[in-house]
Amino acid sequence: MFTGIIETIAKVVSTKRIGGDLRLVLNAPEFHGADINIGDSIACNGVCLTVITREANELSFDVSIESIDHSLLGDWQQGSKVNLELALLPTTRLGGHLVSGHVDGLASLVHLATDARSSRMLFSVPKELQKYIAKKGSITINGVSLTVNTVDANQFSVNIIPHTLEVTTLGDLIEGDRVHIEVDQIARYLERLISGDSSEESNLSQSFLADHGFA
Repeated sequence: MFTGIIETIAKVVSTKRIGGDLRLVLNAPEFHGADINIGDSIACNGVCLTVITREANELSFDVSIESIDHSLLGDWQQGSKVNLELALLPTTRLGGHLVSGHVDGLASLVHLATDARSSRMLFSVPKELQKYIAKKGSITINGVSLTVNTVDANQFSVNIIPHTLEVTTLGDLIEGDRVHIEVDQIARYLERLISGDSSEESNLSQSFLADHGFA
């Protein structure tokens, strides 16, 4: 589990196909000396990956076919920049929102504009994801926890402050770029509760909504 608060930007050292899977090696100097062990989870541009080896500043991961098919990891090349976040601890401040590291899909940056010292970005998502995105709700873009400003059909906008532009890869985006999207987990579970087929699930969903002021 993560918070969407990026800790460092790493660079891709190498990618290698192994039997259809991908071996990914990242260089993360800022994590030198950090308590990172084999088997730990790290969010890489919002994708939860498991550390399989560590040598000095280099971290290696195996990326499954499933992750390759549903993310942009297969397109990464040597030198590509990647947002990294270590899995949260019980003592971690939850400065963003709860992020699972399971990407729901890809969005495209359709418009980029300057807004004072910030950047306003308009993204387009697949229609099957638009129902999960709400004005002033939370969304994760390339691993970064952000607040949705506006929603119009399958498009939504976010405002990126100077600090976030500086310490993440979002400042490098240009119109037409694709990004990883993870919707808010609450939206996922609400849909599951509401769409349950059995009467027991239906009753549970109605009770849940009533208890939380939605019905």
